[in-house]
Amino acid sequence: MKRERVEHSRNSHGSPLRWERPLQSPPTTAKDAALLNGVLMRTKEAPNSSELVTYAPFTLFPTPVPKAVFQQALDVQTHYNSLVDKISQNADFLQEALASTVEVDDFTSRLFKIHKQILKEGSSQSVVLGLNRSDYMLDQKEDGSSALKQIEINTISASFGGLSAGIVCVHKHILKVAGRLEDSMAILDNNPAAGLARAIAKAKELYRSVRAVVLILVSDTERNIYDQRCVEMELMKLNIFTIQRTFEDVHARGSLDKEKRLFIDGMEVAVVYYRNGYVPQQYKSQQDWDTRLMLERSSAIKCPDIATHLTGTKKVQQVLAQPGVLERFFPNELQVVEQIRATFAGLYTLDMGLEGDKTVAMALQDPERYVLKPQREGGGNNIYGSEICKVLQEAKGSDRTMYILMDKIKPTPSHNYLLRRDSPLTISNCLSELGVFGAYVRQGTEMVMNEQVGHLLRTKSSVHADGGVAAGVAVLDNPLLY
Repeated sequence: MKRERVEHSRNSHGSPLRWERPLQSPPTTAKDAALLNGVLMRTKEAPNSSELVTYAPFTLFPTPVPKAVFQQALDVQTHYNSLVDKISQNADFLQEALASTVEVDDFTSRLFKIHKQILKEGSSQSVVLGLNRSDYMLDQKEDGSSALKQIEINTISASFGGLSAGIVCVHKHILKVAGRLEDSMAILDNNPAAGLARAIAKAKELYRSVRAVVLILVSDTERNIYDQRCVEMELMKLNIFTIQRTFEDVHARGSLDKEKRLFIDGMEVAVVYYRNGYVPQQYKSQQDWDTRLMLERSSAIKCPDIATHLTGTKKVQQVLAQPGVLERFFPNELQVVEQIRATFAGLYTLDMGLEGDKTVAMALQDPERYVLKPQREGGGNNIYGSEICKVLQEAKGSDRTMYILMDKIKPTPSHNYLLRRDSPLTISNCLSELGVFGAYVRQGTEMVMNEQVGHLLRTKSSVHADGGVAAGVAVLDNPLLY
């Protein structure tokens, strides 16, 4: 009887993980487990059809992650929630931080124009709902230890809070079948969608209309629909009804009444949960921008509101890393400042002037040390290596201020198998990125909810410099703590 043998680099105790069982194909067993546990995506061939689906890409085995840095990421999340909320309320800071960016970046400029319009009119809603995800990599130090360093914080459409629960079940099953019961039991339960839904439910409760619905704003092409459905299902458990609509739907059938209440198809909307609208391509016409403004002007609770959306820009991230800036938001909380600042990588301005000129010279001298980041979400936008030199040398005048420069984080690679539809099973040299989900609700000046609600591990082959799961580069994973 032929026996298959598949090896993973290390388990939580440092010994190799092996699959050595008769009559069971590791990838087939894993894929079946993914399908059984709802780790699903629609296919490229039929992105809007639920008649033909496949498993979302994932690792065959969980990836070892140091327990200390994992806990550090969880512990700092509520502080990041508070920081995002404090920045969103500080119009002067946003104006100052984004002044150079809005001059050259059309997308950020359009968002900021809406922000200014809302400031002029005055907000129609005192309740703020934030669902975000802070992403990190583990930077390898010279002594062999790892330091947690933030890549970015996503304040709009933070995804894979739903499929994260299913991939836990998949890896628990795989480890059991591989004969690693102890490691299987060590995989942490994780259901971010439940926490995200709990925050949406709290916000809706504060809206004080039992019959109002939650509007999930989606794109007209959505392969990652099942991740969104997980949040919907968690809301249904709480007896909250959701509807999915596009910008076009809202424009055609949505309206505001004299009290700025939002209605669509005759239903009052309590919460607008954006799973669309975070990249320029998702605004196909001026009509879509007009619709975004209408949503922001409404008394519905936006997740995120326009100020919180802007808070997630890379430029704000870079400004926060400057000396003394965090203290503006936590003036008497030195420990909080230290916890947040410990996660910062080196971040450098490209604004016009001596400091920006120094950054350009630094990048041109040794581009392999850095990443050039535009004000974009969704993965696949960052610039590396010689391309950094090309972009900076070709940038005219203030065009360089569309970007920030960041130290390139260098994590320790691991070995794993990346399971993708129609791809051969080969071992890959892999890099992983840890995300932590945060959820908060504020009413007026009172923070009524502020929680860390789960985590996400994504892994990609080291041959890829950038890109997430939705972009087709990274795959879903789980941390195996050691």
